[in-house]
Amino acid sequence: MPTEPTPPTTLPSGIGSECTSLSADQLRDLAKYAESLAEYRERESRLEAEDESSGEESDDRPDGVPFGASVTVKEINDNRYRYWQWRDGDKIKSKYIGPASPDD
Repeated sequence: MPTEPTPPTTLPSGIGSECTSLSADQLRDLAKYAESLAEYRERESRLEAEDESSGEESDDRPDGVPFGASVTVKEINDNRYRYWQWRDGDKIKSKYIGPASPDD
């Protein structure tokens, strides 16, 4: 009979014992949550690093536009416009910049 796995030594003490009281379904849900949380934190760290490496770009952001925002070009009625765009929870928010140049 296989033995129960032991928690990694890198985890804070007590987490392993908390997990042993969970059902198999709860453990799978926890694993999905942990994976999603890890991806979120990696993405946030990456965005913060990009913001720090492009200091002059952050000075151009108007009030209310977060550092994680990116510039997108949208075509409306055969005209191209530039927008700041970012995610706020489940919503995507935009703020108008101006007409797009032919190079955009």
